[in-house]
Amino acid sequence: MAVSPAGKPQGCTHYKLRQLVREVSHYYDTEIGKAGLKGTQYALMGHVRKLGPVRLSDLAREMRLDASTLTRNLKPLTEAGWLRVEVGADGRSRLVTITEAGLAKYSEAQRYWKRAQERINQLFGAEQVIVLHELIDELLARLPQRS
Repeated sequence: MAVSPAGKPQGCTHYKLRQLVREVSHYYDTEIGKAGLKGTQYALMGHVRKLGPVRLSDLAREMRLDASTLTRNLKPLTEAGWLRVEVGADGRSRLVTITEAGLAKYSEAQRYWKRAQERINQLFGAEQVIVLHELIDELLARLPQRS
């Protein structure tokens, strides 16, 4: 990273992060796309698989998404029959679950995800990926949760 004589980072952090995300996403989307999913859809299905049945609000918070983005991302997955949104116990909340077809689709995509992950580990080096994950987790913990 370029550092100014005053010891301040040079350049726009947002732009640099977006560049990295676009390039890394390309590897995942290329591989996961072979299963008919986008990387974001695979991640969403994975969270529902792990947490489900899960309330929409809890899922949004866990994924650090706003409600409208989550709703928009759920739509194609529910239309495909991979996820189901049902009325919660109190009648006002909604619960998201993964269907049997969704589990099968997730399992198929997981094989492609693994290829992408292995490629990133190879390109960056496994040690650097570990450091990157730790740094990301630390920085995310410093940011306030969106409501």
